[in-house]
Amino acid sequence: MPLLSFLLYVFVTSFTPGPNNIMAMSFANKYGFKKTLRFCLGVGAGFFVIMLLSSYFNLLLKNYIPKIEFIMTILAAIYMLYLAIKIMGSKNNGKDDDEDKNNGFFTGMLLQFVNPKGILYGITAISTFILPYHTSNFSLLGYSLFLAFVGFLSTMCWSVFGSLFQRFLTKYSSPFNIIMALLLVYSAVSILVE
Repeated sequence: MPLLSFLLYVFVTSFTPGPNNIMAMSFANKYGFKKTLRFCLGVGAGFFVIMLLSSYFNLLLKNYIPKIEFIMTILAAIYMLYLAIKIMGSKNNGKDDDEDKNNGFFTGMLLQFVNPKGILYGITAISTFILPYHTSNFSLLGYSLFLAFVGFLSTMCWSVFGSLFQRFLTKYSSPFNIIMALLLVYSAVSILVE
């Protein structure tokens, strides 16, 4: 497994702005860290379920359609390049349109089932970096736990830093987005070269 590319992809995708991170930051700003902790735990639990489902869905595809591995690798690289372009072009306007007061465990958990970034992240990470090298139930469970834990950590970081992180991203959004995009491009190219 190309470990550096895997970790870069996991870090960049988990810690860049997305529904989980933006909501965690917003909730922490509005309700405080303690009340946001329930939401973050829900994100972690929901993310774990999505990662497990992605693992077995990808394994099913790989076992029954062996030729799909090459196509999945190409699609994963294209998706990573697409994410890099979206990240590079994104602007943080500092506006908070979230008026929802429900920042509990189930909100965080259920968000994962409608979060396209999380679902595509799971499918891409597992099909590209994990299944070509590991297919046992134990390894799929372990990697799902790892990916869910990183997802939980990212929402926690966004919660902890709340308004400080929001100010940083507003002030330095262009350099931050360029660095994150270049790391994703590196990950995409490295999986094509492997």
